[in-house]
Amino acid sequence: MFTGIITDQGQIRALKQHGDLRARIGCGYDTTTIALGASIACDGVCLTVIDTGPDWFDVEISAETVSKTNLDTWAEGRVVNLERALKVGDELGGHIVSGHVDGVAEITAMRDEGGSTRVTLRAPEALARFIAPKGSVALNGTSLTVNEVAGCDFGINFIPHTKEVTTWGRAAVGDAVNLEIDTLARYVARLRDFA
Repeated sequence: MFTGIITDQGQIRALKQHGDLRARIGCGYDTTTIALGASIACDGVCLTVIDTGPDWFDVEISAETVSKTNLDTWAEGRVVNLERALKVGDELGGHIVSGHVDGVAEITAMRDEGGSTRVTLRAPEALARFIAPKGSVALNGTSLTVNEVAGCDFGINFIPHTKEVTTWGRAAVGDAVNLEIDTLARYVARLRDFA
């Protein structure tokens, strides 16, 4: 489990396809504290660490994960949001995030508003019903509050701090974004289906 509060920005150093996709990600974490088998959310995707080095860790990514996320757009040099798994006693500053991406949204518009940036995204139709104004979503692993919703489109506001400590300062119209809907919204909808 994660909180959607990004704790580092990593850089893709290598990608190798042999069976599954293997990625080496450079990071600022003390990698001596990362156990093999640990989970790290990489752009919101919960991935398992299979090797570490002085300033990097390796993950292996299945074809299923690649097909459901934006990981097919990863390339060497790309910067990604990172978050280590939540520990008992950690502050829950965002919301409960599983790292199980539901689909990919697309950035359709961006505009500056003071020091902040308003971003409009289009969710896949099957996921749009789970997104509500003032509800939570995780986008590329970042816990965010939804401002408004119109059909499949929804709006988010990025303050300067968020743009600085995450990859959101590099975002552009047309970007594919990993979307994880709020777990609570998923269960409420499921219960309603049986009501």
